[in-house]
Amino acid sequence: MTAAADAAPVAPVVKCLVWDLDDTLWDGVVLEGDEPEPFPSALKTLRALDERGIVHAAASRGEYAVTSRHLGRHGLEEWFCDVQVGWGTKSDAVRRIAEGLNIGLDTVAFVDNDPVERAEVASALPTVRCYPADQAGALPDLAEFQPEFVTEEAGRRRQLYRTERRRQVAEEEFGADRQGFLASLGLEMTVRDATEDDLSRASELTVRTHQLNTSGLTYDADELRQLAASDAHRVQVAALRDRFGDYGIIGLAVTELTAGDAVLRLMLMSCRVASRGVGTVLLDHLVRDAAAGGRRPVAHFVPTETNRNMLVTLRFAGFAPVTDEQEAGGPMVLAVDPGSLATAPRQTHVRVVSGTD
Repeated sequence: MTAAADAAPVAPVVKCLVWDLDDTLWDGVVLEGDEPEPFPSALKTLRALDERGIVHAAASRGEYAVTSRHLGRHGLEEWFCDVQVGWGTKSDAVRRIAEGLNIGLDTVAFVDNDPVERAEVASALPTVRCYPADQAGALPDLAEFQPEFVTEEAGRRRQLYRTERRRQVAEEEFGADRQGFLASLGLEMTVRDATEDDLSRASELTVRTHQLNTSGLTYDADELRQLAASDAHRVQVAALRDRFGDYGIIGLAVTELTAGDAVLRLMLMSCRVASRGVGTVLLDHLVRDAAAGGRRPVAHFVPTETNRNMLVTLRFAGFAPVTDEQEAGGPMVLAVDPGSLATAPRQTHVRVVSGTD
C-alpha cells in the first residue's frame, strides 16, 4: 500500500489519444478529393492501445460529413469515442473531448503531423502530451501508454465510452432539465463485497481514479485480497447500469472495522460517472451499512490537487470534521453522527441493490 505524497509528481498513464487525421492517421488529405489510405502503423497503434483500455478520439481540420464518411468507408468510425472536425483551434477540440469523456487533460495525448498545431495545443493545454505523426507507430512502446493493469473491462472501455456518447445525445433532448434526464436513466447500483474476479479492476481504479477519491491510496490485487480476507477490513465494489447498458465496476470502498467505528480508508468513484450523482448515493449506503452494524461511520480524507469535489461529496453525505485541525502529514478525519441519520434513506434517482439481496 502506497500513499502518493512524497515522490515528485509523475504524469498519469494516457487514457485517451487524440488523433489528427489528414497526413497523420491516413496518407493524404480527404478534402482534396482523394481517398487516402490509413497508415498501417497507425492502425496497429489503434488496435494495441484499444486492447489496453486507452480510447481514441479525433481532432482534425475539414468538413465533418466528408471526414465521417471517409472514416466509415475504411471501417474506422467504431474505433473513436469522439470525432471533432471543423476549423477552430485544435486545443479547443481537445478540451471538448476531455470534457465529454470526463477525464483530466493530463491523461490526454495528441498526435499531429503539423508542428504548428502541436505547438498550439502544447501552449494552450500544457499538460497534454504531444507527439509527431511519424512517431504514431511507436507510441504503444512508450511508458505513458502502458497501463499497469489490462483487465477485461479495459478491453471494452471503448464501447463503454461510445455508449456514454448515446447518453449525452439523450441528455441534450432534456435541455436544462437535468433531474428529468437522470430520472429517465433508470440507474441501478449494486454494492457487494469484492470477489476474486473483481480485484484487478478494483486495483486499476485506485491507480486511474484521481478526482472522486478520498485518500489517493493505491492497492495492488494481492493487498486487496489480504484486506478482503481480514475480519478487520471490508472491500466492497459498486457496479452501475442504466437503460442504455452496463457501466461496469465504477466504485470501490476499503473500510477498516474497529470495535466502534467503520473507517473508510479509501472510497472512490470512476470519473466516468461523476456527473451521475452516484458518489453521494454510495456514501449514503456505506454510512447506513456501518450504522446498522453498530459502528460510527468515519472517513479519512487526504486533499490533493484534483479531489476537492470528493470533500464536498463527503460533507453532503453528512460527514463532518472530528477535529478542527488536520494533523501534519495525516488525513483529515470526518465522521457521521449515527443519531443524526433519518429513518429512511434519502430519495434519489438511483436504486441501490445490496450484493446480498
